[in-house]
Amino acid sequence: MISGSCLCGKIEYEISGQVGDVVHCHCQTCRKAHGSAFSSVAAVDDNEFTLIGRDFLSFFESSPGKKRYFCSNCGTQIYAKREGTKHLILRLGSLDDDPTSKEKNHIWVSQKATWYSINSRLPVCQEFE
Repeated sequence: MISGSCLCGKIEYEISGQVGDVVHCHCQTCRKAHGSAFSSVAAVDDNEFTLIGRDFLSFFESSPGKKRYFCSNCGTQIYAKREGTKHLILRLGSLDDDPTSKEKNHIWVSQKATWYSINSRLPVCQEFE
């Protein structure tokens, strides 16, 4: 079991299965939502994700059909969900445990912050690939 939570602890979650490969997203909406150079994310099957503290879960539809879920008390980004998918996009900064996942790549590098340099050996993709 892999667990995670928000900064204030009002939202907790458990993952009973695997956390997918780690992707570092540099798109403008991820940068703004997280206030950082990029967002590290991974896919988790909907049926393997259990949320505790749903009363504090809020969302913002950042693009048509994509909702970003966060704690309404402390603002921690928890996950994103696209309509019609069977997985969620977990925000890895909210993990409390090691997901034992491997880094895969950097995506949306075409929208990367100009003040940040990628200094890794991971593949870089100009958009989502």
